[in-house]
Amino acid sequence: MIFVKSDELKTGMRLAKPIYNKSGVMLYERNSKLKSQSIVSIRNFGLIGVYILEAAEPVPPMTEDDIEFERFQAMSIFAIKDIMDTVTKRKKPQELYQFSERVLKSYGSLHRKINFIQSIRSKEDYVYKHTLNTTILCAMMTYKLGMEFTRQLDVVIAALLHDIGTLLIPINLRYKNRDGLSEEDRIKINTYHTAALQMFSQNRDLSTDSVRIVTDIIKQLHPGVVKSGEVPEFLPLGAEVLKVAYVYDNMTAMNFEGEPHSEIEAIRHLMSDELTYAPDVVEALISSINILQPGTCVELNNGDKGLVIAANNNNVLEPFVLSFRDNKIHNLSDSRETKEMHIKDIMKTMDNRHVVDTSLLSQYTGGTVHMGQHMEHKNY
Repeated sequence: MIFVKSDELKTGMRLAKPIYNKSGVMLYERNSKLKSQSIVSIRNFGLIGVYILEAAEPVPPMTEDDIEFERFQAMSIFAIKDIMDTVTKRKKPQELYQFSERVLKSYGSLHRKINFIQSIRSKEDYVYKHTLNTTILCAMMTYKLGMEFTRQLDVVIAALLHDIGTLLIPINLRYKNRDGLSEEDRIKINTYHTAALQMFSQNRDLSTDSVRIVTDIIKQLHPGVVKSGEVPEFLPLGAEVLKVAYVYDNMTAMNFEGEPHSEIEAIRHLMSDELTYAPDVVEALISSINILQPGTCVELNNGDKGLVIAANNNNVLEPFVLSFRDNKIHNLSDSRETKEMHIKDIMKTMDNRHVVDTSLLSQYTGGTVHMGQHMEHKNY
């Protein structure tokens, strides 16, 4: 499965994930072959891109949990939009607590891990889908951390409201390339996050803990909204949960500036900085979603490729891997093995064909050669 930008789609490509319209109706199922009309529709929807199956890749199986997760995402986006749009108008969202409890009922007490399936996004729904995914992650992580229901509820509500500042930013500025932002642009962006911070600081409808979590996370993620030295150095546990969920979704979701990071890259990033990301919170994330489960194809740092055949509950990045090169099984938790190899990333593609550099090839081609024609030897 590969991610392809909308302007790079070609007829005949097969969808790896379904596409829904704005009303939640499925328009294209998995394994649907793209036609010229469907490509036009995808571009008209404003989708950043879609996930595509490679030429010989079978449709990956879906569990009941996977189907339910996609259904929950598709049906919940309308409630999220209504809640967030109401808050931006400085009105009280009627469904805030009911929807928060619904998220917790579905994902706030799971004993098992799930496959965290990223959704297809457009400019119009990006903030809503990011908020929904972040909220679901928070629900699962708070349960793994043993939080009581009322504390879980505070974190989930904060997750639903944490990105209101981004939603306030005009869409043409919101998705402007970061490298193209001027100092004036950055100041404007900060004013919207400042407005959100003031909005929550004055809110009397939310619990004190929810307000603290959402205001602390705004200051932490957007330090330009406060004076130097006012960024909170230590966050309450709920805010630490929200920060890890926010970063994980941002890294693994499709975006406007490049390909999404793999879950391995995201987890490695979170595990590599214990001062920024609380280790127990990162562990709660790892305990909530499947990472490097059996059947995952990976690339190793020595250039080999292999198949994960058994997970490692003690260190998710050190499973048992079957090498495609020599059919040897490597236990990456064994220090003798890890001295020489480790997982570099999830295999980006299963297509082993070499990509020909046409510009380089043109340097070594001359005129047309006909059958039986004599050619002088050239030293290429």
